[in-house]
Amino acid sequence: MTRSPTTDASTGLVTDLYQLTMAYAYWKKGLAEREAVFHLSFRAQPFRGSFSLCCGLQSALDFLANWHFDPTDLHYLETLRDQTGNRLFPDDFLDYLAELHYTGDIEAIPEGTIVFPHQPLIRVRGPLLAAQLIESGLLNLINYQTLICTKAARICLAAAPTPVLEFGLRRAQGIDGALAATRASYIGGCNATSSLWAGKQLGIPVRGTHAHSWVLAFDDELTAFESFADVYPDNCVFLVDTFDTLQGVQHAIQVGKRLRATGHQLVGVRLDSGDLGTLSHQARQLLDQANFHQTVIVASNDLDEHTIAHLKSQQAPIGIWGVGTRLVTASDQPSLGGVYKLSALRDAQGLWQHKLKRSENDEKHTLPGMLQVRRYYRNGAPFGDMLYDELTEQSNNAIPMSGNGEDLVMDDSLETEDLLTPVMRAGRVVAPPPSLRQLQQRTQRQLKQFGITSWEHRDRSATYHVTTERNFFDQTQKLLSAAKGTTS
Repeated sequence: MTRSPTTDASTGLVTDLYQLTMAYAYWKKGLAEREAVFHLSFRAQPFRGSFSLCCGLQSALDFLANWHFDPTDLHYLETLRDQTGNRLFPDDFLDYLAELHYTGDIEAIPEGTIVFPHQPLIRVRGPLLAAQLIESGLLNLINYQTLICTKAARICLAAAPTPVLEFGLRRAQGIDGALAATRASYIGGCNATSSLWAGKQLGIPVRGTHAHSWVLAFDDELTAFESFADVYPDNCVFLVDTFDTLQGVQHAIQVGKRLRATGHQLVGVRLDSGDLGTLSHQARQLLDQANFHQTVIVASNDLDEHTIAHLKSQQAPIGIWGVGTRLVTASDQPSLGGVYKLSALRDAQGLWQHKLKRSENDEKHTLPGMLQVRRYYRNGAPFGDMLYDELTEQSNNAIPMSGNGEDLVMDDSLETEDLLTPVMRAGRVVAPPPSLRQLQQRTQRQLKQFGITSWEHRDRSATYHVTTERNFFDQTQKLLSAAKGTTS
């Protein structure tokens, strides 16, 4: 288990106040233990792209495994008052919370899987009260890591075949956010991180040499480089832009010649400011003229898939990319916008009732039932996804999720895979987690299967289909019409 603020202490209060007031009302009205189904999904692809990579599941399972209210949590809840000064939560309810753990089931799409809007990434089936209370924590963990994993994959696609290092610790949204970002970035394709904390906690390779402060600590740049080479003769990547970048490259070459004479090599030079396209060409020319053909040029400075693609269009001879701020903050879209919605609830007789939310905005309608995503393959290649309801009789007919277009017959010649798989039963994790390296490899297999070789990839609308099963679609429309009738 990864140690973090979500596993080192109780996590019952990782929620919003309205969740707990609803929980008390459920308990007061005798609904607390009624079996419910919730789904976590998102409404639109981030970054105006065509794919997302789900991520954060193991963090979510760690969160759930430690989910409870400790005595300090309960003492805090005792202090909360309503507008009239009365306690929000009485002692008998707090006694109930003191014994509460998550005891339900979880199905989830494996991390590193390509997913699409409105598909459930996680399905929660358990007691209504507990399933309600875990919403905020699950959304926090899955939303952020899915967003960052997707961003990392886009950046790595832009940089390919050259490696990407994640440098985001100092710019991330909090220390715990930095750890989550590093984890998601590695699954998305980054080769290593600058963060020693992530290296220790997650086993991710770490990389780094020195900063501008090292150079400024000496009387001149050449002395700084020589001193670093004395200490780390086999780890010299010199940051050359403290004063004059090209002069810095010349100083690196001088020290590189001394290293070579003693059986070592100048590993690289790093550019962190200025016109990276022009400077990288000039630096490469200087290095090659001095016979340092193997010395790599490392670039950093607010990089993302857009700037990397632009630099590569200039044929910038950059061999390693250090990406930080724009990756870990997802600066062009800092939120995924995932949602967590109730979709089924057993009634007093124990029968399942479909639940949905109707909205004036079509994209905010929720989907009812106990949902599953079936992925179809033709000759080993993904052909389409069909969202269906396990509580509704299924057919092989599917309709585009927009509801516009003709039915598509998912015939028996296609291979199938249900993406939501059991990860927790009765509150216990059912299988050991895959390693981060295995998840990274899954990401790469997924991108290859879908034929995604560019961050600018667009949906293969003529050949790939994101659909809903016909009976499920028809039932959803009936329920939406009925919901509209109740509001008229």
